[in-house]
Amino acid sequence: MKIQKAVIPVAGFGTRFLPATIAQPKEMLPVVDIPVVQYIVEEMVASGIKEIIFVTGRGKRVIEDHFDPSPELENLLEEGRKIKLLKEIKRISNLAKFIYVRQNKPLGNGHALLCAKEVVGNEPFAFSYGDDIIEAKVPAIKQMTETYNKYGDMIVGVLEVPRENVSRYGIVRPKNKEVNTKNFEITQIVEKPEIKDAPSNFASVGRYIFNPDIFEALKITKPSKIGEIWLADAVDKILKKRAAYACNLEGTYYDCGNKLEYLKANLAFGLRHKEVGKEFRKYIRGLKTQKSKALNPNTF
Repeated sequence: MKIQKAVIPVAGFGTRFLPATIAQPKEMLPVVDIPVVQYIVEEMVASGIKEIIFVTGRGKRVIEDHFDPSPELENLLEEGRKIKLLKEIKRISNLAKFIYVRQNKPLGNGHALLCAKEVVGNEPFAFSYGDDIIEAKVPAIKQMTETYNKYGDMIVGVLEVPRENVSRYGIVRPKNKEVNTKNFEITQIVEKPEIKDAPSNFASVGRYIFNPDIFEALKITKPSKIGEIWLADAVDKILKKRAAYACNLEGTYYDCGNKLEYLKANLAFGLRHKEVGKEFRKYIRGLKTQKSKALNPNTF
């Protein structure tokens, strides 16, 4: 069965980016001139996804507006003969079929996915958080769907991280100690382990291919002490029952829910931007020159 649906939860408050996210969803923060969530949608569409289900919450209407047609803006651009921009705006609203499901209370990312159950139906689907960009020649989800087509089981997108950084991620436990293939079976995901306890240095990076059984696992997942249902707990239930596989992704990962990684994304994409990249590169070089002069004792 082709994977044609994807779920992206966007109901979180984005507290790590306050006050910028008081009235603006963190998923709509721009990397240069494109919102973070659009990069993820573009990845999904380039991977063959036809239907994208956003799980939204309070204050997220702007995401719907972004992917909806905008007749007023289109007319304005047409009158101003800004044809290139007009084509781009129309393209965005036609990327996929967009469906919006409401999560009425912030009861965890597992609960958010459960809200999409009726729309997803009884078929495999892609899943991504709304603030993780993976830049790759072959889109991350496409790499993972190819792995799913081979095995038919749950697929977790992973990237190798330095050993000293494993405590920042969910780290997968490979079934076999030696990993020398792109795809490998896993038996566990250990959330933010101590360096000495990490079962590998393969980090889960917010991309999954799920079968419908994830919903059954979520239904029986007990809420945490603060009343939230976590996706990681449901994933763990599946890992205890059946095979699951990691897809070692080829690409560069930016966790845009993290301030430093968000800045790195803007720097990387800004340097390659067709409109401002050349001048931005000159500016960065100028900063390096100023720094080297400041550090030279013979400057003054």
